[in-house]
Amino acid sequence: MPFRLVEARYVGDFVIWLKFADGTEGEVDLKDELEGPVFEPLKNPEYFKKFALHSELHTLVWPNGADLAPEFLYEKARVPA
Repeated sequence: MPFRLVEARYVGDFVIWLKFADGTEGEVDLKDELEGPVFEPLKNPEYFKKFALHSELHTLVWPNGADLAPEFLYEKARVPA
């Protein structure tokens, strides 16, 4: 499954570096993607940093239950900066 996220590191602001099972990697700026009630707390940079890599879903999750589809993150990571 190419969309399987295997590593994630906070870079700064709302940017996270991601690496996927197929070797695809890149920095993803999520600032403009935080729309809707579940993402509202993530607009606080300190809360945004509290993401984790979910071992079963293979994507980013936050303590409030917010998550992003791994397919979405994969496509964002593949776009050249």
